[in-house]
Amino acid sequence: MHDLRLLREDLDAIRTRLGTRASDVAWEDLRKLIQERHHLTSQVEQLRHQLKKGSDEVGRLKREKQPVERTMAEMKTLSDRIKDAEESLRAVEERVTELALRIPNVPHASVPLGKGPADNQEVRRWGTPQKFAFTPKPHWEIGETLGILDFERAARMVGARFVVLTGLGARLERALINYMLDLHAARHGYQEVLPPFMVNRAAMTGTGQLPKYEEDLFRLRDDEYFLIPTAEVPLTNLHREEILSDGCLPIRYTAYTPCFRREAGSYGKDTRGLIRLHQFNKVELVAFARPEESYEELERLTEAAEAVLQGLGLPYRVVTLCTGDMGFAAAKSYDLEVWLPSQGTFREISSCSNCEAFQARRANIRYRRQNGKTDFVHTLNGSGLAVGRTLVAILENFQQADGSVIVPEALRPYMRGLERITREE
Repeated sequence: MHDLRLLREDLDAIRTRLGTRASDVAWEDLRKLIQERHHLTSQVEQLRHQLKKGSDEVGRLKREKQPVERTMAEMKTLSDRIKDAEESLRAVEERVTELALRIPNVPHASVPLGKGPADNQEVRRWGTPQKFAFTPKPHWEIGETLGILDFERAARMVGARFVVLTGLGARLERALINYMLDLHAARHGYQEVLPPFMVNRAAMTGTGQLPKYEEDLFRLRDDEYFLIPTAEVPLTNLHREEILSDGCLPIRYTAYTPCFRREAGSYGKDTRGLIRLHQFNKVELVAFARPEESYEELERLTEAAEAVLQGLGLPYRVVTLCTGDMGFAAAKSYDLEVWLPSQGTFREISSCSNCEAFQARRANIRYRRQNGKTDFVHTLNGSGLAVGRTLVAILENFQQADGSVIVPEALRPYMRGLERITREE
């Protein structure tokens, strides 16, 4: 969320910087409401000042044993006017907040201008895609042939865009989760957390999922709880309404959770396979940093996510997202895109973002500087990694002509030494 003072003073500049990224924001309604809020605030302050003067006058009259009935009646009328003005002000402030919560974060100056993925800028590549002596198969064919992915039974059990992993598929998924958590905790200094998989509306609002993306969330019928779309939500809200000490920053957390998304805007996209499911596993990275250090922290977090791909030997590239392709809460984002042989292209496997003070202001997460003043922290998050998409990349990049799949060396300790996945009879 944006500082309301800045919205009042720089609304046009913020609107210009956001461009088409905020095309659905009711800017003119917001402008009128901000002006009305300013007017009502001044009116309430003036009326309160008059009431104080009147109260002082009543005190003087009583001390001098003068009649106070007329002045008391005027004070009663003034109190009623203040009550009416305060109610009007509260209603306007609620409406201002409602509209302001729909304004995305302002991009950092280093973010390239653009409308969509075609305008993203490649930063670097790692690894060389393998050249196959045969036509590489898509992961769903590999998994079904090996008997480790079952989409048909999942569809009968729930519906489309779910999967059952069995045997070595389930073991590989679990191995990836443990490998990622161990890597981030032991090598990168992230503290492991196992958070709730449900949160309340305030937590979703704090990280920016609400109100804009409510249609993408799964909500419980009888309670104001939502299934989390990412561990970013509970991890960031760990410090909601807190003032952190300067000495404890940066704070770094990692967590494995299942994630739940309706994928409301993705009709017809990636309808086969594991790329776009309603339920999937992910290992998340979240950091809290001082504002002056947050972009250095973004590079560190991105490198931690890259280390997973490097450890598994998966070719990938890093791209800086343009203004038109960034997430709602992000001020700057890098996407990690892994190579998928069956598609002959790179596909997103992680998005690493600096949200600056955007989420911290919404969730009221501050820290006390050494000079005693408080300020909002900067929050960062990234997938480290999306587990299902990592499994996709392993199946496709390490598939063999006989239909088997080589297990990356880094995962073999987690797979009881298994070197190759073959169909279990």
